[in-house]
Amino acid sequence: MTRVKELGQLSTVRLMELVGAHEIRIMLGGISKQRVYVITSHRNFPEPVADLMQGKVWRKADVEAWIRTHRPELAGE
Repeated sequence: MTRVKELGQLSTVRLMELVGAHEIRIMLGGISKQRVYVITSHRNFPEPVADLMQGKVWRKADVEAWIRTHRPELAGE
């Protein structure tokens, strides 16, 4: 848990580990940018938590769970 200042008030929020396309490429064994785009666009891939100007971001735990189910040979890395 961490405290952040929001509109002049302190709020408590849960820390969330986020990953972008680059981190997902690494998690999937160094696949290409094009391949990570195809995989993350598939309907069975977790929904991103945000779509920023720099790109989409996902919860790391959601991506790890997807890898355990769909790419179990990479789950130990």
